[in-house]
Amino acid sequence: MPYKERKVEKLYYSIGEVSEMLEVPVSTVRYWENEFDILKPMKNKKGNRMFTASDIKNLKMIHHLLKVEGMTLQGVKRKLGGKREETESSYEITESLMRIRDLLTELKNNM
Repeated sequence: MPYKERKVEKLYYSIGEVSEMLEVPVSTVRYWENEFDILKPMKNKKGNRMFTASDIKNLKMIHHLLKVEGMTLQGVKRKLGGKREETESSYEITESLMRIRDLLTELKNNM
């Protein structure tokens, strides 16, 4: 079996990197941090936010609920406050299906 290089994941991401991942302005990420209790990025000595993989997962879930599903801030807060495990599971399934769709589209285009 050939050697396969693993993708290296960083431990911490800057707010700029996170805003690029989500394709939203930095100010939006800051706003969501203030609005949602599940977001608690670490801050270094300079006060720069350092987001972990867990923070990014939560941000992606918030982004999906707000931008894709069209929920309001209050609706997202209620959804994450109540049945969080169910919401996470639903989001992970959606993400998995989107990756599969992208892969199939890529395969179709390469044929």
